[in-house]
Amino acid sequence: MMRLAVGLLAAATFSGSALAADMAVKARPMPAVAYSNWTGFYVGLNGGYSWGRANSTIFPNTTLATLLRQDVNGGLFGGQIGYNWQASPNWVLGVEADGQWTGERGRRNDLLGAVRLPTPGNDFNIVTTTSASSEWSLPWFATFRGRVGLLADPSLLLYGTGGLAVGEVKFATQGTTTAQLFGPGSTGTTPVGAPITIVTPLSDSQTRVGWTAGAGLEKKFTPNWSAKLEYLYVDLGTRTYFGGTTNAVGVSFHDHIFRGGINYAFSAGPVARY
Repeated sequence: MMRLAVGLLAAATFSGSALAADMAVKARPMPAVAYSNWTGFYVGLNGGYSWGRANSTIFPNTTLATLLRQDVNGGLFGGQIGYNWQASPNWVLGVEADGQWTGERGRRNDLLGAVRLPTPGNDFNIVTTTSASSEWSLPWFATFRGRVGLLADPSLLLYGTGGLAVGEVKFATQGTTTAQLFGPGSTGTTPVGAPITIVTPLSDSQTRVGWTAGAGLEKKFTPNWSAKLEYLYVDLGTRTYFGGTTNAVGVSFHDHIFRGGINYAFSAGPVARY
């Protein structure tokens, strides 16, 4: 009887130990899969909005020289292609090129000046008024940039970016000069005859090269797909339009861009972390 009791106690102790060991194995957490392989080529699409500013000096080198500051805003849509290299577990280096089509435009009408002058030898004066109706636009631009990123976690990349920017800046203006004779005398205000109006429409488009810098974040939500948010500042410098004429205009242009996008990575894959 004593032998039977000892045997049952030993069997129960062994079974309990085996059950505890089995439960410990089953309770061990499985490896967490993180989308940490960022090396490889990718392509994507993006869209957003941009807030541009054009500063223009109309009729320089004359008494009518006027500085105009005009917002040039609008939506944008485009695509990007790039390559990432994961240089270490936490750092990602890359290059990216993108092209954008934009609806950025700005318009304004301005009275540039009015001058009253006496007419020598006559009992009249003449008032000359000059105005301009102007339009700026950025039909497209492209950037060619480097990227340096830090992985906040294996699926979230925080990055800075900068490089070359190229874009087409269009500027058009229609100058209107009106001359009206008044009398009597050099200060008279009674119109004499019909006014004379001269209209000068001018339009010019230039592809300009500048620079860009910005920052963003990109989040992988599958091994191959990621989404990003990005800010870019683009400066296309100052260029002269209608050069060599009395209507020459200096136009500077810079832009603030906010956009979101989605990328597909061709060679990305999950890496197990324990």
